[in-house]
Amino acid sequence: MTGRKVLEAIAIYRRYFKDEGIGKVDFPHDVPTEGFADRLTILEHCHGMLEQMEAMVADGTPEKMEKVFRWVGFIQGCLWSQGVFCLDELKKHNRS
Repeated sequence: MTGRKVLEAIAIYRRYFKDEGIGKVDFPHDVPTEGFADRLTILEHCHGMLEQMEAMVADGTPEKMEKVFRWVGFIQGCLWSQGVFCLDELKKHNRS
């Protein structure tokens, strides 16, 4: 996956979040999600990650790209677990 492809995936996810009226939230990193994070909160957290990911791609260092790839995986896992996209769709988002 290239930086360009990451930005294309981010655009797909941002469009979904905006079309669905899903806001942005920074979920606490030191709190377990059980009993606290519902579907909306999970998706809001993912939406909130997108701008930071764009900055990582712009930075372009190997360390930042490695991190952005982990974040893509996290977001895709959330989107799949919440029934937003199927696995085949998510795979297509990664392909050049």
